[in-house]
Amino acid sequence: MILELDAGNTFIKWRLLDRNQVCERGKFLTASDEWIWPACCNHLTEVRVASVAGKGVNNRLIDQIKKLSACVPEFACTVGSVAGVVNSYSDPSRMGVDRWLAMLAAYSECKRACCIVDCGSAITVDYLSDDGQHLGGYIIPGLRLLNAALLQNTAEVIVDQDIKAFDLSPGKNTSTAVTHGVNYLFDSLCQKICSELEVQSEPCALYITGGDGALFHQLAGQGKFVPDLVMDGLQWSVG
Repeated sequence: MILELDAGNTFIKWRLLDRNQVCERGKFLTASDEWIWPACCNHLTEVRVASVAGKGVNNRLIDQIKKLSACVPEFACTVGSVAGVVNSYSDPSRMGVDRWLAMLAAYSECKRACCIVDCGSAITVDYLSDDGQHLGGYIIPGLRLLNAALLQNTAEVIVDQDIKAFDLSPGKNTSTAVTHGVNYLFDSLCQKICSELEVQSEPCALYITGGDGALFHQLAGQGKFVPDLVMDGLQWSVG
């Protein structure tokens, strides 16, 4: 049985594979004092990890997994090329491993030009050519980071209402103006990406993942939402 982990800044997602089929999955807060693991960790044969959560979290993962099983976790890393994908970075290690793994998973499935959008704490957008060349990408603050950045750097902007629904209409108080403004930027990014894909000379597949990926997919009205895209790429990076 294989345990795969996607350790991000907000959540650590995990899934168990039995004969390459997902049999159980879950997630917990990265900052939590107590991480809840599946009961059958003592039967593990392999542990694969994708982490952008930092050295402290990685060390804690290693310590806890060693207590749960006899396995030593294998951490994925970004390299120059693998599984038909060629990194554009002069120093591949500078690229976040989550971006790299998502690209490996997307290209390995479609084998053609594709755009990968990961809507996590940060939003990343990456493009691959038909022959697997990374054409570059973008890193943009995610919904919560955009909100937090505005509030932390503007003393007179005060949000004192919790706005749950996704709404693009102009706000009629500061709370809705801020929240709907962030939503407007998110939707604008979505529409920009979709409009550019529509005018590409060659068809380009759209893959979407991340915590706000379902919302992006809904707004886009196209593409494929794959919640575990980062973990799907682990098989080509470790093991």
